[in-house]
Amino acid sequence: MNLQIPRRGKTALATALYAAAFCSPGLAQVAASSILQIDLADHVLYFQDAFDLSKFATEPNATPAGTVLGPIRNFPRTTGIADIVAINGHRVTGSYSSANVTGLFLRTAPTPGQAIADTVRNAVGMVAFEILKSDGTPIGTIVANGFAGGAAPPGAPAAATGNNYVITGGTGAFLGVRGQMSVAPAQPGVAIQRNASMTEDPANRRRHGGGKWRYVAHLIPMSSPQILTTASGPVVFHSDFSPVTAARPARSGEVLIMQASGLGPTVPGVDPGQPFPADSILQVNSPLAVSVNGQEAEVVNGVGWPGLVDTYRVDFRVPAGMAAGTASVQLSAAWIAGTAVRIAVQ
Repeated sequence: MNLQIPRRGKTALATALYAAAFCSPGLAQVAASSILQIDLADHVLYFQDAFDLSKFATEPNATPAGTVLGPIRNFPRTTGIADIVAINGHRVTGSYSSANVTGLFLRTAPTPGQAIADTVRNAVGMVAFEILKSDGTPIGTIVANGFAGGAAPPGAPAAATGNNYVITGGTGAFLGVRGQMSVAPAQPGVAIQRNASMTEDPANRRRHGGGKWRYVAHLIPMSSPQILTTASGPVVFHSDFSPVTAARPARSGEVLIMQASGLGPTVPGVDPGQPFPADSILQVNSPLAVSVNGQEAEVVNGVGWPGLVDTYRVDFRVPAGMAAGTASVQLSAAWIAGTAVRIAVQ
């Protein structure tokens, strides 16, 4: 489908509608939380079990942790590395690392070498997720700090059972996020990690293999995708830019145009607070998804609207077989969902 931006009279009409939607008082949306299930593969935890820096990352073969200095007890320093392979079941790529991790082995009834405490935790440190599209395009980064091991925090998503991390921020599509992060139970018979010596060469990590693990991020974004709305209803158009209304409802299989905000960076980007250029069309960088009555719709395109600030055009196809009446439409960007709106469907 060719993307056409309305000109002259249509431009004035569309811009007026967009301005009303974007500037109308009392229509601001509070960013809702979203859940991201982040799957890791070939997860290896490298233990600092040697003091000679010249030996770090030199052993080409798989080297179990503790083979250099003997069995490791408390206060070990570790670094984890893994591949990010999916988010919410959608294939992605990317890199995971845990850094500045110190083993603590906090226990309410410790054995010799463990640490007495009022909680049960194994370590404290930082985890970082740099998430890419399947073609290698960067999406954004999420960073969290806190405790590994033990129970998930109160209010964690149902899928989470362990670890207690605070999400401290992010970049790209996840700029300014906060929230909490935990892990899901291990798959039966599948290790969550392979322990290795820091003398092992991490260039061979995928060849030697590692564990599989799922992190569960409860994200509260700084802003979330929103289908803009005026007093007349959601700003959703037919292909000729006439509004979707009860008198002229959407049809199954029809491509509709919505106006949205909060979709994040474009390619190339613009400086914060600046309008999209009037003489070019910039594609939205984040993966977009639209659902209609809970059914996934085809997203035809998503672009920054020329001349407007934080305002985007998303074209989507109404799924076949929609029942006549009203339908719930929801937009998400980088797996962060916005508030659903309702449009008329025939």
